[in-house]
Parts: sequence; structure tokens; C-alpha cells
Amino acid sequence: MSDRKHTFEVGEYYHVYNRGVDKKEIVCDEKDLSRFIQSIIEFNSEKNIGSIFENTFRKNSKTLLGSKAPKLVSIVAYCVNPNHFHLILSPLVEGGIEKFMQKIGGYPKYFNEKYKRSGALFQGKFKSKHVSDNTYLLHLSTYVNMNNRDKYGKQAFEFSMSSLEEYTQKIGGICDTSIVLEQFSGNNAYKKFAIESWEDTLARKEYLEI
Repeated sequence: MSDRKHTFEVGEYYHVYNRGVDKKEIVCDEKDLSRFIQSIIEFNSEKNIGSIFENTFRKNSKTLLGSKAPKLVSIVAYCVNPNHFHLILSPLVEGGIEKFMQKIGGYPKYFNEKYKRSGALFQGKFKSKHVSDNTYLLHLSTYVNMNNRDKYGKQAFEFSMSSLEEYTQKIGGICDTSIVLEQFSGNNAYKKFAIESWEDTLARKEYLEI
């Protein structure tokens, strides 16, 4: 159930998600995937940076984008799948989530122009749910990170990407993983927890479909 009408509070955590209209694809190839991820990175800025296309011609654009930009939200985890996406976000400023989602809402324009289509790409406005406690946050992180994986942690879809490697390997990325990883002894401990949690999730899905 979505509580989309609630007020997003700074410092709280929220599961934000949406899918393609009629469950149709929102990512069809590697370029689409790259563009969607690029949107998540570049539009997480308090400043109005224009379009991604415009920024390719700005000499000093790097000072406005990515890690150097004053951000709207803290991204805890993400997963972009062929027909839907999941984000765990925490607003850093008042209205941060709303502004962030409005900015990345420019992706459908790119998609429609590329594939010569018209109309809505997503199934209405984005959905959201407040992360009410720490246990929920930990399991939600595994749900999002593993959402494009099989029960062994291997990628299940060709054109998809998640922040799993930011949690299971010592690499940087676009997520603030500290709120979750500081509760584990290391990356391998989180990976074990994530796989076990995802196996339980898949088992429940199979049981409910019987």
C-alpha cells in the first residue's frame, strides 16, 4: 500500500517506486539504462541544471553535478529494471524527494522521442512508503539491491542495474550505504544477509502463487 500523500520529512527514509504503464518497458537497451542512471545522478542537485543534453556542453558542469553538488536527497539504494524501478531515499532539504522525482521525470521525454511514442511512460505518479523502523530499512535495502537478481545473487535481467555491488564490494558509487553497512561486520556479512533475505522473499512469492 502506498502512502504517497504523506509529507516527506527530512532525515526520514522512504521507499519510492513506479512501473511502466500497463507494465510496459521503461528501459529497452543499454543506452536507456545508462540514461536513467545518469538522470538519478545528475538531477540530485538543489540547483537548476537544465537538461542532461545541455550539460554535455557546459565546461564547468562537473562542479554542479554528482558528488560536488548540493543534493536534494540521500540515495540509500536503487534498482532499475526493464519495466520498473525502486529507490530508497532520504530528503536532505524540504521538498527534496518531490523536487528530485520531478527532475528525473524528464526521462520519459527522452524515451518518447527515441522510440517515437507519445503519452505517459509511468503508471501515474510515483508511489512511496515510509520506512518506519530499522529492521524494515535493512530488509528493504536487500529487496531493492536484489530486485534484479536470482536467489544466488546473479543478475536476472539483461538491461538492469542495482546498487548491490556498492554494498557487497569495497567500491564507491552514488549511494550513501553507511546507514546500513555500519550495522554489519563487513561487505561479505551484508552479502550473506542480502541473499538469505532475498531467498525468503522469493520463497514467499512462490508460496502465494501456488
